[in-house]
Amino acid sequence: MSVFHLFKLSLLFSLLPNSIIPNSQKSRGANVFPPTCSRIECPTYGLIQLGKDYEIRRYNSTVWMSTTPIQDISLVDATRNGFLQLFDYIQGKNEYEEQIEMTAPVITQVSPSDGPFCESSFVVSFYVPKINQAKPPPAEGLHVQKWGPKYVAVRQFSGFVSDYEVGEEAAALGASLAGSIWSAANDNNTAYTVAQYNSPFEFKDRVNEIWMALDVEEEVGAVL
Repeated sequence: MSVFHLFKLSLLFSLLPNSIIPNSQKSRGANVFPPTCSRIECPTYGLIQLGKDYEIRRYNSTVWMSTTPIQDISLVDATRNGFLQLFDYIQGKNEYEEQIEMTAPVITQVSPSDGPFCESSFVVSFYVPKINQAKPPPAEGLHVQKWGPKYVAVRQFSGFVSDYEVGEEAAALGASLAGSIWSAANDNNTAYTVAQYNSPFEFKDRVNEIWMALDVEEEVGAVL
């Protein structure tokens, strides 16, 4: 088996459910710098506020390559599906046949369903390196998202992501914001994003995040 196929298999392995892969010891809250970002490129941000169990960040403008919406009842399955498309993309399956450096995090934007057994909508995205942001290679089935400066509330948790745990973590972040000065800025408290940073070979010190977008004007953010 080639090195490429071994690497691809290992990435799929990292996206398997918690029932198959044991979690490292859990930790929750905020203000842990993902170790991955000291090795590969991550989007940059400024820390606006550090709460008891959350952070408020202002991300600089970013560019993402994204899947079309994936309808599924499982975030883990949808992320695996989307990641396969994005991994092929960075390996050269794009119109320029260009290989692109791996970055972090891989994010999954979640629009939850109305019930526990209904399909939710998931968009999986790869952060485009700065060197490629001016002209990301196009690819069939993928599209570019260009974000201006964005304020987000962030809650961190460790281990391998599971469907059940993600729902709990998102609810916990929503509850934290409800009792804060940021509650009014969280106008869509059902939608959220799951950010995953780690390599499949890292079983310790894994960092995952729940992001919730905040509707904050730049003028207001500048004086916070």
